[in-house]
Amino acid sequence: KGDQVKIMRGTYKGREGKVQTVYRRRWCIHIEKIVREKGNGQQHQIPMHPSNCVVTTLKLDKDRKALLERKKRVTKSNKKHAMENMD
Repeated sequence: KGDQVKIMRGTYKGREGKVQTVYRRRWCIHIEKIVREKGNGQQHQIPMHPSNCVVTTLKLDKDRKALLERKKRVTKSNKKHAMENMD
């Protein structure tokens, strides 16, 4: 939520926007500027499958930065152990 994405496939290909909601049960995301007008004039958000989008910029808050640092440390240590086991 809050990341900038670009749509790569489908009707809205090439359009960009910010992720507003992530609907994990239906495996879809709702993007800020991707809406359709309903018959009564209301605007309705179009669900997009995340595999059809590419993240262009991340919204980095303190928790997300900590998660990325932790993942970076784990991958470095795994590579180091893998190289030691090869010898």
